[in-house]
Parts: sequence; structure tokens; C-alpha cells
Amino acid sequence: MEAEPTTVQVRRRPRFSLRTLLIAFVFLGVVSALYVERLRDYLNDQSRVVPTGFDLKTGKNILWQTKIGTQSYAGPVVADGKVFVGTNNQAGFLERYPSDVDLGVLLCLNAKDGSLLWQASSEKLKTGRVHDWPMQGITCTPTIEKDRLYYVTNRCELVCLDTEGFRDGRDDGVPEPPDITGVLVEADVVWKLDMMGELNVSPHNASCSSPCIVDDYVYVVTGNAVDESHINIPSVDAPSFIAVHKKTGRLIWSDNSPGGNILHGQWGSPIHGVFGRTSQVIFPGGDGWLYSFDPKGTPDGKSKLLWKFDCNPKDSVWKLGGSGTRNNVLATPTIHGGLIYVAMGQDPEHGEGDGRIWCIDPTKRGDVSPELVFNNTSGDKMVTRSRTTACDRDAGDFTRPNPNSAAVWEYTGTDLDGDGEMAFEETMHRSLSRVVIKNDLVFISDLSGLLHCLDAKQGRAHWIYDLFAQTWSTPVVSAGYVFAADEDGDVDAFKISSDPQIAMPSNNPVSNSIADASIYGSPTIQNNVLYLMSRDTVYAIADPTRK
Repeated sequence: MEAEPTTVQVRRRPRFSLRTLLIAFVFLGVVSALYVERLRDYLNDQSRVVPTGFDLKTGKNILWQTKIGTQSYAGPVVADGKVFVGTNNQAGFLERYPSDVDLGVLLCLNAKDGSLLWQASSEKLKTGRVHDWPMQGITCTPTIEKDRLYYVTNRCELVCLDTEGFRDGRDDGVPEPPDITGVLVEADVVWKLDMMGELNVSPHNASCSSPCIVDDYVYVVTGNAVDESHINIPSVDAPSFIAVHKKTGRLIWSDNSPGGNILHGQWGSPIHGVFGRTSQVIFPGGDGWLYSFDPKGTPDGKSKLLWKFDCNPKDSVWKLGGSGTRNNVLATPTIHGGLIYVAMGQDPEHGEGDGRIWCIDPTKRGDVSPELVFNNTSGDKMVTRSRTTACDRDAGDFTRPNPNSAAVWEYTGTDLDGDGEMAFEETMHRSLSRVVIKNDLVFISDLSGLLHCLDAKQGRAHWIYDLFAQTWSTPVVSAGYVFAADEDGDVDAFKISSDPQIAMPSNNPVSNSIADASIYGSPTIQNNVLYLMSRDTVYAIADPTRK
């Protein structure tokens, strides 16, 4: 499928005057704050109404469907009448990049009919699969603010695009070759930061972090990680977390707190919140810690740590291939009611394993982990160990409760039947899902295919449902229902209730619909339309009788 390469005459965007920049600084600070709040709650808005089911065979409730690549994980994100998804190049939309050329592809589709508006194309890295796994495409879900889109490419580049492409008649930033400039189906690049070339970052297999925007700064996890040995960290001094100016990509501050303790990859995404009067940007580290920083950093361009939290038990152990008990923080944290919720997981290729969810109080400072490690020979002096374990009991290490702990609760499962044993269906497993909260109920799916409904205040399960398929995506809430999508392509709807007989009458979902392929990306809802992305297709789902 090729798109018509229509061309328009473009003009370069004029530089802003100082006065304009000052006005924009004040105005965009307000807009950005509103945007961040909208982003945080986009899964939790019950005012949006979508049908609980659809049928591909009959076309019931299908507004449109568009074939994309063959491996799609990022998105969909919907903004200003556009749908953005990350995929590979197997659809071959552009004539200059036929489908047999492996690329990272970010597509911008028309939200009304699914037609292509433009495509951003990123060629694969010559270093190969250690940095850029074949056929995986764009795995970062983009972040959008007004007419600017921010994302990380498969080449480990933090990129800012004009959401209008060249359709606004302007080339907004990086000069493109004459055969690209003005072509309506090509992307308009505003700026680009090569994190490998400029920051010496060495990603592992893929670059996935979704940017977070706060006022004039963009925050991202760089992806610095281990090499093909899965042990050595080739760029141990490279930053793990960065803040850049959103207009230019200029580095503001950086931090490499995970350092030599990175377990595998760093594929998580930061989030911003204001707690009391303190603004915080919170990063999931590749060492299994959660880190909170002052968004502005220090005047001399350094990070300013507020607190850090070890999300793994101190005696957990990291083992190659995922057989250990030490996990990564892959999911984006969730902020609700002044608290932070985050799940633990690992690379899905590592298979299933025990996981946990933390609820954390972000108002404390320093090391706010649940426990601290000491040694028989160290007295009251805390000790640190290698990246594979924090507490070596054979070497005389032991733990003490941390009096400064920020842990509100920890969830590893609930003995729902009260038999004194934790069955598979009662256990929290490794997860890629973000926590979704509505009516003080936590909803989260785990990689083993269980959908958990918890009490948000106590961290105890009300009910757990087995989806019978691996689940990568985050649930989505709409008008009293929660939807969960899985690797079998099933989309199940449940009533939002702590009572399992109401949530899933007769122990079954309220409805079950099936897409044509596996679903890895998280669904989203806008204007009473459910946008769903399977491995190779984007769907717009809505009740056609509802205006």
C-alpha cells in the first residue's frame, strides 16, 4: 500500500522574538500543566461512552479499520483528530521505503476514517539487534502537546515532530532533503537528539521510553543498558535519565543513578506529579528502583534527587534469562490521590514469574525503601552489594525495617478462597501494565493473563479473572466498564465493581470481542470512540447511532 506523495511549497518557521518566547513560556506552562493532568487521567474518565462489544465479521460497531505493520506495540494515541501509532514498515505506505525495507515507523492517521496523513521513518541501526531488534519498529508510545509530538525512535533518538506534518505549509525545524520537504505523507522533524551519538547511551534491543512533559522540559529514560552478554554495561557512565528543553532538545540535566546496577534494559517511562507544593518527576530505573527528582534540576545542570525506592525485596536475586526473583520497573507509574502505584516485571521473553505492586507515599525524602541492608561486621553502617542482589545472607548481611519507608502497601496476591495457600490464580505475576484506578478500585493485568481488581487503599484483591492469554496492555475504563485486551486478540469488558458477581456475572466478562491478531498496545478512548490496535491493524470502535 503506497500513499500519494503530494507536495506543497513550505516555508521555514521564523525564529521567535524574546518577547514572544516570554509570552509563550507563561502560556505554555499553564497548557502543559493541563496536558499532564489530562495524560494522567486519560484511562480513568467515565464520561466517555463506548460499546462493550464489537464484531469484525458483521462490522458491528466498527467505524473503520486500517492495516499497519506486522509488529505494533506503541499506541494508539489520539489528539486533535489524529491517531498516532508505532509499528514497523510492513505496510509499505511510502514509495521510497517499500515494505521489504525494515524501518521504525510512526504513523499519523486521520481519526475520522483511518487514512494516512503522514509517516515518520527511522532506518535501522547498523549495529544490529543488540541495539535495534529486527522488525520491531517503533516501540515508544508518543506524547503530544498541542502541535508537537515527542517520542523515542528505534535509533535511540529523542525526536520532536510537528503533528501537522507539512500540511500546514511550513518546514518547522530540521531541514529535509528536497525529495522529502513538503511531501504531505512525510514527517516534519522539529529537532532530534541522538542519545547514542551525543550522550554515549547504549540501549539493549529496543528504545521504548515515552517522554513526559513538564512546563518547558521533556523527560525521558535514555535506555542505557547491558550489551549482548547481558552482563557487561558498555556505557556505565552514560545517563539513564535526562531532561531537555522541549523547543530545542538542548540537554538541561542528566542522571545516571542506576549506573552499574542496571539489570537488563531500561524500558520504562517517567511521570510527573505535584505533591503538596512539591513538583516531582519520577523515573523507573533499570536497577529496579524508582527515583524522584526536582524537575528543574540544579543551576549547574545536575539532577536533584528527592527520594529513591527499591521496588525489589533486598534478598531477591537477578538471574540471566529471568529465572530469578529480582525484577525491573517496566510499567509507567500511576499517580492517584497523592500516592504512587507501580508494578514490577521483566522482558516478556523471560517468561512468567512472581510480581508485585507497590503503593508509595511520595512526600518522604532520601532512601525510602521498605528495608535497609546491614552486615554483621558493619555495625550500624548500611552496606551495598552487586547488581544481582542487595542482601547476601551467606556473607553475613541482614535487613532491618526502614523507619523512613514510604511503602503504603505491597501486593503480591490475595488468598481469595481462604484455604491458606496462594494458588496461581490468586498471585500477582510480572506485569507490563500500568495501574488504572477508578472508584478506589485498582485494575491491572499481569503477563500471565490475570486481571486483578484491588482495593486502592489497602492493596487487597476483591476479585481476579483469568484471561487465559498473556497480557501486555493496560486496561481502559469507560462509563462503568473496564476493558482488558490480551495476546489472543480478545477484548473483555467487566463492570466496575468490587463485587465479582456484578463485575463478571456467572464468572464471565460482560462481553467478549475478538480482534484479528494479538493486542499488545493499550486501548484508548476519545470522543466516545474506542481506538484499539492489534499487532497489524488499528480499529475505531463506536456505536454509530450515538452522536
